[in-house]
Amino acid sequence: MIVKVCIILAYVLMIIVIGILGLKKTRSFSDFFLGGRKIGPWMTAFTYGTAYFSAVLFIGFAGKIGWAFGYSGLWVTLGNAFIGVLGVWWLLGPRIKKMSIDYNISTMPEFFEKRYNSKALKIFSSISIFVFFFPYSAAVFIGLSYLFKSNFNIDYTMALVLMGVLTATYLVLGGYRSMAMIDIIFGLIMIVGVIILLWSTIIKGNGLTNITESLSSIDPKLTKAIGPPGIWPLFCLVFLTSVAPFAMPQLVQKFYAIKDKKSIKIGMIASTIFAVLISGVAYFTGATIRVFLSPETAPNAFINGQPISDALMPELLANVIPSSLSVLMFLLILSASMSTLAALVLISSSSIAKDIYAGFINKNISDKSLTLQMRFLSAFFIILSVILAYFRPATIVSILGISWGAIGSVFLGPFIWGLFSKRVNKFGAISSSVLGLTTCLALYILKMPSPQAGTIGMMVSLVVNPIFSLLKPNKLADN
Repeated sequence: MIVKVCIILAYVLMIIVIGILGLKKTRSFSDFFLGGRKIGPWMTAFTYGTAYFSAVLFIGFAGKIGWAFGYSGLWVTLGNAFIGVLGVWWLLGPRIKKMSIDYNISTMPEFFEKRYNSKALKIFSSISIFVFFFPYSAAVFIGLSYLFKSNFNIDYTMALVLMGVLTATYLVLGGYRSMAMIDIIFGLIMIVGVIILLWSTIIKGNGLTNITESLSSIDPKLTKAIGPPGIWPLFCLVFLTSVAPFAMPQLVQKFYAIKDKKSIKIGMIASTIFAVLISGVAYFTGATIRVFLSPETAPNAFINGQPISDALMPELLANVIPSSLSVLMFLLILSASMSTLAALVLISSSSIAKDIYAGFINKNISDKSLTLQMRFLSAFFIILSVILAYFRPATIVSILGISWGAIGSVFLGPFIWGLFSKRVNKFGAISSSVLGLTTCLALYILKMPSPQAGTIGMMVSLVVNPIFSLLKPNKLADN
């Protein structure tokens, strides 16, 4: 335990030092929010990957999807890596970089305002970011707190406070520059961690063949291409987690900050390999949970014989990872989550400071004041997220599903069509954003599972923009 605590303290000290180094190089809003738009390919690749995959993947999704779908959950890996990463970098990366320079913008709501000549869409999208990133951040805090509790037996509330303070420290000090610097270290920790996790799982299960045979004996569908829940729930999980990144503000921001188009080509390859490794190991090990855990062997992960989805992966880690290496698993999930939190906090803060306050209330705000306001709002957003996480309103998967689905429904139609077509207009963009979100939330309220509700809402958003733009083709078009 002493060694584990010392390693964690060294990790915390490293974060604080990088935060201070970032502070010295952060002299403007552009430095704080975009790293001066001079972030290289490797930093961008790691910061994209670590922002994509967090405790939500390792604690919530891997456990719930692995238990229910078995090996077919690996379709989510393929979707995430080759659609959510490779597809985004290849199809959107150069366009986003060029667009951010041409329009001289730093946020997605600013793009909507200039592309569609719509202040209303800018306000609506800014508020949506703050409202729906709030529970997303809380879900990450929930996952981290479960991790602290299982590794150090620290009270859940104390773990929440510790994580909130640590995240706020390095982010408020150095902003995006600190985040990009530290994400390389986080990414390397994640790579080492998942390799150890994969190796330990296969060794503990006496080989891949034995694990597969054990799964098949429990339920043959667990080793088939389509798992027990069926193709529609599986498709929705792949669609939600792989297509939403095409319009997720915290991921799109990476291309505003990247140095140049050449860096995009290098970063695309690196981030895709990273995604295959990280998500592949997460979903594979999640699929093995039934082999290692049962109500008898892991009573803390079950209630009345039914699995507690958020507790499955922590119990699996405790079961398959040697105690001498458990601290690496802790650092793996901690690293992934802190990067995701930092990305969410930056985008949420900018939605209020840059898009609403500087965009409408005080257009003459100085760069220094805007940067200070970003720091204040970053700390404030973390406090709100910690408070929501304290009440644990739902499972991690449910919270993430509705957050991703809602944001995807708001942004996907206006953003994708706005980048690729000159024919879509303000009427189509606003309609797709509002109808997409309304559909997503209505279906969720009607008790449809969040991945399905989010998927349908995102589809509505994509379809509505071009169709409704044709209904009013000229009057409300952009310049």
